Amino acid sequence: MDTRLSDPRISQWLMAATYVIGASGYYAGFSALSSEGAEGAIGPVALLSVGVVGIISMVRHSVFHHSDAVRAGWDLGRRNNFQIEVGFANLAIGLPAVVAVALDWGVAVEASFVLVYALYFFQVSVLMLVEWNNIKRKVLPLLLTLMQAGLLGYFALAALAA
Repeated sequence: MDTRLSDPRISQWLMAATYVIGASGYYAGFSALSSEGAEGAIGPVALLSVGVVGIISMVRHSVFHHSDAVRAGWDLGRRNNFQIEVGFANLAIGLPAVVAVALDWGVAVEASFVLVYALYFFQVSVLMLVEWNNIKRKVLPLLLTLMQAGLLGYFALAALAA
């Protein structure tokens, strides 16, 4: 195996990129709330916080799966198809979110992709809580995941209710 692909710095940079891009989507969404309402806020959240984050997450989980496994402490010493599958799930949500915004499929469709990603992150949070034996090491990731689920849920439900 190419040891460069197992360098955890690759997935650390990709993870940092998801945080920056995701936060940019939330910032743009909150900025649009006052002038355009929830209908105007859902687009940047769907595009950046779901679409681009989902695509980068696929690259991290699937393409650089060994780097990500080492970074997360999940390294089995071999390919983990489940981790690659998680990357595919991120792409399955992220790519259509980008297309929905780019082709202007409407607020309900964009909000639906955002809501799906919110539910995904909520379920990830539940899995993190189940692992009580390592919870001290995972408090910050757990809080960030819960925050992600909450923000996505807020924007999705606000747009659907508008």
